[in-house]
Amino acid sequence: MILLSDVLQAAANLRAQKTRTLLTALGIVFGVGSVIGMLAIGSGAREESLRFIEQLGVRNVLVESRPATSQEEFQQRRRSSPGLSARDVRILRANIETLETLSARKSLHPARVLPKPARDLPELYGVEPSYSAIHSLHLAEGRFFDESDDAASATVCVLGESAKVNLFGYGPAVGKFVKVNDTWLEVTGVLAEQVMAGSTNSGASMLDVNNIVYTPLNTLQYRFWDQGQGMKDELDGIDLRLNANADSIETAKVVTAVLNSTHHSMQDFTVTIPAALLAQQQRTQTIFTYVMVAIAAISLLVGGIGIMNIVLATVLERTREIGIRRSIGARRWDIVRQFLTESVLISVGGGLLGIAFGFFLAWLIARTAEWKTIVTTSSVVIAFGVSVAVGVIFGIYPAMKASRINPIDALRYE
Repeated sequence: MILLSDVLQAAANLRAQKTRTLLTALGIVFGVGSVIGMLAIGSGAREESLRFIEQLGVRNVLVESRPATSQEEFQQRRRSSPGLSARDVRILRANIETLETLSARKSLHPARVLPKPARDLPELYGVEPSYSAIHSLHLAEGRFFDESDDAASATVCVLGESAKVNLFGYGPAVGKFVKVNDTWLEVTGVLAEQVMAGSTNSGASMLDVNNIVYTPLNTLQYRFWDQGQGMKDELDGIDLRLNANADSIETAKVVTAVLNSTHHSMQDFTVTIPAALLAQQQRTQTIFTYVMVAIAAISLLVGGIGIMNIVLATVLERTREIGIRRSIGARRWDIVRQFLTESVLISVGGGLLGIAFGFFLAWLIARTAEWKTIVTTSSVVIAFGVSVAVGVIFGIYPAMKASRINPIDALRYE
């Protein structure tokens, strides 16, 4: 009953000064909203990064060919190393004990494609059927080509989501034909949209991972001629998927050692470990989130100082009221409780409005900046909890000061 009475009296006092109360609460509103918004950006970025790295495969080891930058560099490499080739595939398959499956990969940039693409020409990727399982590719329609298609160098293909829209619009594509250079390919499947994060095997340029036409590796090797093959290795990459209990970092060391021996220590390839990328990304994202939250928390600090300032001004204005209450029997703790309740009500009200502002801020950022934002329950609880703590911490000093006022001096105060 005492608590309810304090809350009702504090609410009445704050309602009597509506404008002052609202302006005081604005600092808390913006602080809580900023914290929620920054955490939403961090959560969205973290999920996108995790999706991309999971798409690469946390059990995968990716070997990429490093293209030569000049004819002289290419000739110098060839004196020592044959480059990434089918021979490396056979050697890795025979020597990596923790290997579950692998797929060689070769790409080609076509000169022409029919139907004529609405936007950029899609890339042509020659891969083995195991590529789908290695990268957890999901089909929106149709099927992925199989071992029999690869063995027969069948003229079939699977379209990425953007490639399908680029060539055929939004209607069904399975069963239709695509002419790449001089070869017609029958569409057997269409992939669901993949996370956009560029590609490591396209040099300095970024590649739309959804604007790709996948065909069996043997089909690309035997039915297509790459005019730019002069300075390229036989293969662009080899993607390995390891057993569930394998240590990807240790396996990557073995892969590097094996390839160094066949390439005579010529650094014409790179080995990427998505699991290590995941750990590094998590560390980086944690630091990034902490920095953003620290910046946003400054608004809460400013809001807390505003609460303390206003409550101190209120104490001076109500000095006679304090003296009257003390003279009729109110204890110091009653005065502390009265002003502390008012500061907590300001912070709670500001916190609730700040939660709404945080959701709006996250939506606005996602809409205007096209960044994915995720408002989590933990971010709301943390931001609101901190706002309440701010009200308590910054309300203690003014409340204690009010309780120490001498009743006789308070009654004389004008």
